[in-house]
Amino acid sequence: MRTPRLSRRAVLAGSAATVAATAVSGVVSPVAVAAPAADGTAYRWRNVVIGGTGFVTGVLFHPSVRGLAYARTDIGGAYRWDDRAGRWTPLTDHLGWDDWNLLGVEAIAVDPAHPGRVYLALGTYAQSWAGNGAVLRSEDRGATWSRADLDVKLGANEDGRGAGERLLVDPRDSDTLWLGTRHDGLLKSTDRGATWAAASGFPAKPSASGQGVMFLVAVGRAVYAGWGDGDGTSGTANLYRTADGTAWEAVPGQPSGTAAKVPIRAAYDTHTRELYVTYANAPGPNGQSDGSVHKLRTATGKWADVTPVKPGGTTDDGSADTFGYGGVAVDARRPGTLAVSTNNRWADIDTVYRTTNGGRTWTSLKDAAVFDVSETPYLKWGDDKPKFGWWIQALAVDPYDSKHIVYGTGATLYGTRDLKRWAPQIRGLEEASVVQLVSPPAGEAHLLSGSRDIGVMYHERLTASPARGMATNPVSGSATGLAQAAARPSYVVRAGWGDNGNGACSNDGGQTWAPFEAQPDIAKDAPGPIATNADGSALLWSFVHWDGTKYAAHRSTDNGTTWSEVSSFPKGATPVADPADPTLFYAYDTDTGTLLASTDSGRSFTVRAGGLPSGDAQFKLVAAPGRSGDLWLSAKWNGLYRSTDGGASFSKVASCWASYTLGFGRAADGADYPAIYQVGSTDTITAVYRSDDEAKTWTRINDDAHQWGWTGEVIVGDPRVYGRVYLATNGRGIQYGEPVR
Repeated sequence: MRTPRLSRRAVLAGSAATVAATAVSGVVSPVAVAAPAADGTAYRWRNVVIGGTGFVTGVLFHPSVRGLAYARTDIGGAYRWDDRAGRWTPLTDHLGWDDWNLLGVEAIAVDPAHPGRVYLALGTYAQSWAGNGAVLRSEDRGATWSRADLDVKLGANEDGRGAGERLLVDPRDSDTLWLGTRHDGLLKSTDRGATWAAASGFPAKPSASGQGVMFLVAVGRAVYAGWGDGDGTSGTANLYRTADGTAWEAVPGQPSGTAAKVPIRAAYDTHTRELYVTYANAPGPNGQSDGSVHKLRTATGKWADVTPVKPGGTTDDGSADTFGYGGVAVDARRPGTLAVSTNNRWADIDTVYRTTNGGRTWTSLKDAAVFDVSETPYLKWGDDKPKFGWWIQALAVDPYDSKHIVYGTGATLYGTRDLKRWAPQIRGLEEASVVQLVSPPAGEAHLLSGSRDIGVMYHERLTASPARGMATNPVSGSATGLAQAAARPSYVVRAGWGDNGNGACSNDGGQTWAPFEAQPDIAKDAPGPIATNADGSALLWSFVHWDGTKYAAHRSTDNGTTWSEVSSFPKGATPVADPADPTLFYAYDTDTGTLLASTDSGRSFTVRAGGLPSGDAQFKLVAAPGRSGDLWLSAKWNGLYRSTDGGASFSKVASCWASYTLGFGRAADGADYPAIYQVGSTDTITAVYRSDDEAKTWTRINDDAHQWGWTGEVIVGDPRVYGRVYLATNGRGIQYGEPVR
């Protein structure tokens, strides 16, 4: 199954701005078990365990400390490996709402001479609407950070994000760092990352492709830079080097031709003094169809083609075996021993090749691989067994254990200790981009979730990956809708992207699923949010294409066997069922700032209130549980609104000036109204809040160490456990908080 990240692509725009940097120093701590809320109650925050689920774009073992490693992701921050605990520790959860663009990690660097030092280059998007990048630097392995804001943009979730590493400590001087950018050439710092300026003498000029410097690697006392905007054939080189940190030159004799158009990664064998470089005809992770592996004997300048298998063959079923090459990692203990990975190989499935003789012969590790994914069953993707992987560009060999190899995929990080048996090495690393959450009032599971790429999951336990994996029958990719009948919690419906629209229902609370007997034709191309009324007798399915085009909603009263168009429903709106009255549905038209309601189980809708905030599709309408007509509207920076008459009128809630998403949970002891949770702003900071008095007052329940960037999609309290709240993040999975008792 092909399961790429939905990476919100946009056309890259070039920048010729002069590069400068402003240092913004400050120490922050990303590690805190619990911090007191404003009322003195301490909250403990943890991940709901799924295990990975996102693109691990880089893995870096420390060359001089056994058991120390770092990992980076495209949208979910950076992590440090705790070898004793066998798990990853998140390092960037302290980044808050205003810094959401810094949750993507473009590159990591460590200092071989100073084991405590680690550096992160942050910036998710290089588009005009995204903020500039930043560099974090730490002296204590990421326990605390200082920050330098850049005047340029980085692109950890752009094409080429699996290249690596664009950040490097100079091998001759630990105070000097190099940072390769996509649009602004090469930057240099001479004060350990506190300030940055354009590196003089670097000859390559950026183009609009948005790749720029693909990697930086130390070769003895020299530095080599891979260049992604060249073509290797028309005078524009794709590999440069400097011996003194000042003068740069194109590396002579470098490979040319289609297979060598973009250098993806490089690794240096200090024993044989050979530099290995992987190439592809596109930056990846998508779009590659050709590639190669070359090595340079740095002492003589002699190049050799050591490609394990040339792309372009034919598989057993006649498919074209096209792919590029991605990861490369040398064995620090054994001369001439290294591993490389294929990438974007869909016909014959990606693999890792290993050689012990400098590339004269190779062995595919996939051929003898035995996988154990019992800890993260979703990796079977609805099949009998997992595949070796896809989007394999992160690859590392433990410098202290030649048989310990790890590689990243679009969903996990696999590791082996014997070159044969593989299992996810992913504990603690959670990167799901979550868009749906339901906390049932009864049943085994306290949580159902829907995410981009991995669909819907039934969480029997919060501390273990769902035993059933992702929802099947049918298997779907990104979830677009998930709803439970309030008076009949065993009945759940879902929608998502897939080959046939992937609408389905469950009669056992989300444990097992059955596809709708039929679905509207538009469901395949534009699945959107779905709702069921309180008793499960009526379904409303709204349709929105990924490009934003909105279509008419459809209704079913026979569990998805037949559907009829609802012309009076505002196109693209999210249907909201009244939790107490099965005849009532609501919809908020964000285009006009209008609340509409249906009193005939969704057959027709009429306007009830107008003049509300408009123009933002992210407004969230939520119905308070157990009550009819009690509606709350999160209107982002327009604040929070409430209606107690089924949407006929709304009043603005005075206790907060911004509300991004809102949900409900079990009431506090002695309270007669559910606890309300929101991501919003009651003061000057956007944070996670709880109210036990119908939004008259709010208590902040997260802290500065637990912010997770953008958290405006969905929040919901547990209807059975007071104080427990589930929070969707865009890249840090599902966070759940509980008062420390």
